[in-house]
Amino acid sequence: MPLGARRMKGYIQLYTGDGKGKTTAALGLALRAAGAGMRVFIVQFIKGRGYSEDRALARLRPAVTVRRFGRGCFIRRAPSPADVAAARKGLKAAEAALLSGKYGLVILDEAAVAARLGLFPVSDLLRLADLKPRAVELVITGRGAHPSLKRRADLVTEMREVKHYFRRGVKARRGIEC
Repeated sequence: MPLGARRMKGYIQLYTGDGKGKTTAALGLALRAAGAGMRVFIVQFIKGRGYSEDRALARLRPAVTVRRFGRGCFIRRAPSPADVAAARKGLKAAEAALLSGKYGLVILDEAAVAARLGLFPVSDLLRLADLKPRAVELVITGRGAHPSLKRRADLVTEMREVKHYFRRGVKARRGIEC
């Protein structure tokens, strides 16, 4: 990480809402940070299968590290004990990365959804926000962010769906949505 990045104050950003683009915005920020010489740690909750961005992010190693803590299935009911255990491992990895001094940007992708689904309490995310070192930028993404997360964040962007071709039956397209 460049010296200037260490002295820069990091903030807490939250990308939420029902519109498309929360993870995409966070990954764009990861690309920008890596280009500026920062190291990035991405924890993905819920997601368990591969996505097209995985190959691009792999090319950015060691500047960008991605760890996935989902089981690859859509959680339609109460989360299973395996879902909860995976999410808790993700929280531990996020905390370790946040406190390691190695990363200038830590992204908790779909963490707001994980909290909403009961994989862990929102208080765990607020605790991570409180632990965040001064120089680390923390980004949390996911639909339905709890009001306390919105209050705690320094920047909140709410993606709002105005129109989406999915409503006309268009399936997720490789390289665009997945």
